[in-house]
Amino acid sequence: MTDPNIRQVRIRWTGEGLAFEGGPDGGPSIVVDSDLEKGLSPTHLLLTSLAGCMGVDVKMILEKSRVPLESIEVEAVGVRAPEAPRRFLKITLTYHLRGPEEEHEAKLQRALDLSRDKYCSVLHSLDPNMEIELKVNRV
Repeated sequence: MTDPNIRQVRIRWTGEGLAFEGGPDGGPSIVVDSDLEKGLSPTHLLLTSLAGCMGVDVKMILEKSRVPLESIEVEAVGVRAPEAPRRFLKITLTYHLRGPEEEHEAKLQRALDLSRDKYCSVLHSLDPNMEIELKVNRV
């Protein structure tokens, strides 16, 4: 049995440009490419991971709160420092939601807060001084 608290991946250079391919042993494989020719760059993957983590949290919390949700899309925009190590200084996540009515506003805000403040392991693995902004767009 594997430890549920441990995650491991392995990537290998493909032999082309700055492209690497890999993932967890026995799991799906992805291509990471700083040139954005064969796959997403590491920084795009970080934004994707954060958007996915918080999107899953919010969806699950809304379901448990019995809030109807027709669709959810999370857009992540990151602003990086101009000089090395060019870390993210600010990330804005915009949730494009269809389904929750205004009567569910408090439950929606609670879901966003719980994801940001407690549950999203990707966010909590980042620099705590990085600015994070959450927005909601009802579609």
